[in-house]
Amino acid sequence: MNRHQLSSPAPAAEFHDGFPLGNGHLGAMLHGRPGTEWIDLNADTFWSGGPLPAAPGPDPGVLPRLREAIAAGDHAAAETLAGQLQGTAWTQSYQPLGRIEWDYAAADDVTGYGRELHLSDALAVTGYDTGGDPVRLAAFVSAPDGVLVVSATGPGTLAAAVPPRLRTPHPVTPAVIDAGAGPCLVWTGRAPAHVLPNYVPADPGVEYATDPCDADGTVAAGMGFAVAAAVRHTAGETRLVAAAATGFRGPFERPSADLAAIAGTALASVTAALGAPTPVLRARHVADHRRYYDRADLELPSVDRFFHLGRYLLIAGSRPGTQPLNLQGIWNADVRPGWSSNWTTNINAQMNYWAAEPTGLADLHEPLLTLTRDLAAAGTATASGYYAARGAAAHHNTDLWRFTAPVPGDPQWANWPSALLWLSAHVWDHHDHGGAADVLPVLEAAARFTLDMLVPDPTGALVFSPSTSPEHHFRHAGGHAATSWGCALDQELAREVLTRYAALTGSAEAVSALRALRPVQVGTDGCLLEWYDQRPPREPGHRHLSHLYGLYPGTRITETGTPAHFEAARRALLLRLAHGTGHTGWSRAWVLCLAARLRLAALAEQTLTAFATDLCSASLLSLHPDAGRASGWIFQIDGNLGVAAGIVETMVQSHAGAVSLLPALPPSWHTGRLRGIRCRGGHVVDLAWSDGRLSAARIVAGRTGPLVVELPSRLAVTTAAGDPVPVTGAPGAPADRSRVRWPALAGQEYRLA
Repeated sequence: MNRHQLSSPAPAAEFHDGFPLGNGHLGAMLHGRPGTEWIDLNADTFWSGGPLPAAPGPDPGVLPRLREAIAAGDHAAAETLAGQLQGTAWTQSYQPLGRIEWDYAAADDVTGYGRELHLSDALAVTGYDTGGDPVRLAAFVSAPDGVLVVSATGPGTLAAAVPPRLRTPHPVTPAVIDAGAGPCLVWTGRAPAHVLPNYVPADPGVEYATDPCDADGTVAAGMGFAVAAAVRHTAGETRLVAAAATGFRGPFERPSADLAAIAGTALASVTAALGAPTPVLRARHVADHRRYYDRADLELPSVDRFFHLGRYLLIAGSRPGTQPLNLQGIWNADVRPGWSSNWTTNINAQMNYWAAEPTGLADLHEPLLTLTRDLAAAGTATASGYYAARGAAAHHNTDLWRFTAPVPGDPQWANWPSALLWLSAHVWDHHDHGGAADVLPVLEAAARFTLDMLVPDPTGALVFSPSTSPEHHFRHAGGHAATSWGCALDQELAREVLTRYAALTGSAEAVSALRALRPVQVGTDGCLLEWYDQRPPREPGHRHLSHLYGLYPGTRITETGTPAHFEAARRALLLRLAHGTGHTGWSRAWVLCLAARLRLAALAEQTLTAFATDLCSASLLSLHPDAGRASGWIFQIDGNLGVAAGIVETMVQSHAGAVSLLPALPPSWHTGRLRGIRCRGGHVVDLAWSDGRLSAARIVAGRTGPLVVELPSRLAVTTAAGDPVPVTGAPGAPADRSRVRWPALAGQEYRLA
């Protein structure tokens, strides 16, 4: 089987069995149905609602009383007061455009059926015979031309062009328009003005607005949208070309509902594409896709498909100028999708981009960095109104309109105010890997908020308050609660943000706070604690692994730098696994990354096997349990993207002052090659191994200065020309590995053999 290809012998039985295509803006999920193809469409900016004015915060007395209850250990009172610290609004929901149904061929006496997703070319192909006549359907979503192209060829295709149908859940008006390239179908409508999250039991859960546009074509909520499509039949081919446009004008701007103008945008894309033959459109599309896809590669049987699929989804779903990948990327078919298909910022949105920097896709990280900068601006009102704090705050989820307030839900997820702290790590990592990023504005907003959230505990140490460990309760004598102070994740994030802020600015306030900041604690069982002190978890096998942030994706905990916490993190992970964590795709991906950092190679292999066996659809898309669906599962893209990052971590790490080669290679990954891995410092690594042993490596230095490389065994270092490079030993390696150092020149290639 081609390692850059997914194959299936049957059409998609569920949405998550389809093959996803996309150009960052337009997403298409193909079902591979013989005769009548189903194509679910999405646009990255098509959301319900509109921008909201900053809501007034709670009674100013709530926060002091909440902190007093926490300090007194009154968990019940703290939980009640946490509820009073919440807002009244919910985030909006990511919306589907609808499903195109297109009759393209006969479907009688189907034999020889198969469908493929060519990851390297971003091309979905369905093939079969009908009555002995071959049929081939090939589809792609082009970034250069901004359109979906579906080409049907073969004697079994229909002899006449059949118009497509759009099955959309939204009220639409269809029209046939001739813009000079023949008739095109155009459907126009508006998004819902308001959609409640699917887990909020209220009626109506979906509301549409009927208000007319203002003079400038804008509305308060319920943006306009248009889908345009045309079918043309020529000798040897019947082709569908489609495009979409929305009324989104920016996260802080009223959206447009000028349907004529929006339709004109979609129609212009279709008309322009109709002027070029399919081979020309496909060549432009493939060249554009490959300028990203070919930057990195992995040759390793079976494992490489997950590496390639993760990178493929990032390229298809996230481009400079688009919105970031949400819970389902740009592939969602529901008006009230799971968890609103929003940006869940207590792990999932971040995991979507863990692989961006190391796998050569740093420029595709830009949408998340832009979201982070937007939240640093939008969250100032939330920080001051809810916490009387400087800087900016964002909570556990956000949407197209940059929502930052705590929603009116269970404090275990609603009252976590540290999203901007975590997101700021992505701005820092982009800079640390050699990217151009203005780190200070975001870091300053996060640091100032952090400083105002720290209070002294009875020993005088500073702890973050109020604090929760995302989506998890602890048990106490009166039941269970989530609201506390000094939870491990918040303490780790506070230390990380203040350390980086102090390094950039020399802030005396940050330096002083760091000296007093309470470290994460180790329990009597030797495990890293999740909360301020030893508390029994409500779910010992909880899916979140928040207390292990310092190990991954953080960088504080290392084997030789913090050996006690390294061992405590290992124990904590194994304890969580013993109770069943990893039962969602994304949770299993996090376990893979943690296992790699712990150098538990066998666990890393077992984790990836479990992910592939139990937590993937027929098309290898990552799944999350959903009891409300007939299949019992919902697609969530984070697992696919997190797994790609975890695979890299088993083979290359660069977080502990060194480029570490093959730190956690699983036992059965005997022989392979990895190319194009970017490291902190901007270094780029290629490597090969055989029989489980490193055989060769190539490093292109990202900057001038000392380059430290950690190896499983000593290798000779030369320049590309073969000249020996004198190296010296370097400290910091685990007992079974070694480190070497040499003065590197930026752009210089070094070879290890």
